[in-house]
Amino acid sequence: MTQALRVAVLVFLATVLQASLVSSVVAFGGSPDLLLLVLVGVALLCGAITGAVAGFGGGLLLDVLTLDTLGVTALVLALAGYFTGRYGETTGRDRGHAPIVAVVVATALVLVFGFLLHFLIGEAVSARRALLEALLPTIGLNLLLGAPVLALCRFALRRSERDGRVAEVQLLG
Repeated sequence: MTQALRVAVLVFLATVLQASLVSSVVAFGGSPDLLLLVLVGVALLCGAITGAVAGFGGGLLLDVLTLDTLGVTALVLALAGYFTGRYGETTGRDRGHAPIVAVVVATALVLVFGFLLHFLIGEAVSARRALLEALLPTIGLNLLLGAPVLALCRFALRRSERDGRVAEVQLLG
C-alpha cells in the first residue's frame, strides 16, 4: 500500500470517528480533536504539502458529515497541516518535544482561527466559550490523546523496506 493511500485511510477513519464519536465527548468544557491529532502526526511524518492536502480533505469531509459551514474546517485544517509540516521539516526536526509543541500550538491556533472565520462570515459564536472556556481543556485532552494517536500514525506510515530502498543502477558495457 502506498504512503498516500495510508494517509488517506488514516484521515478518513479519523474524520468518521471525529464526527460520530469523539465530538460528543466533552470533559471539563473541552472536546478532543482526533482529526487534528492525526493531521499533526501526518504532517510531522510526511511534510507540509501532504499535511495541507490531508487537512483540506479531512476538513472538507468533516464539514460535510457535520453539516457545518462548508469549507471553514477545511481551510483551518489545511493551514494547520501545512504549518505543522513546515515546523516538522525545519525547526522540529529530530527534537523530542516537537510533537508536544505541535499539538499545543495547532490546537490553540485551530480554535482561535476557527472562531475568527465563523465570526467573519457572520455566524453567532461565543468568544468566551471558544477562547476562554474550551481552549485549555481541549489542549489538555489533545495532549492526553496525542501520544497514542501519534504512535499509531508513526506505525501506520512507517516505510516498508521495499518502499525505502533506492533501486541500484547497473552500468552495462
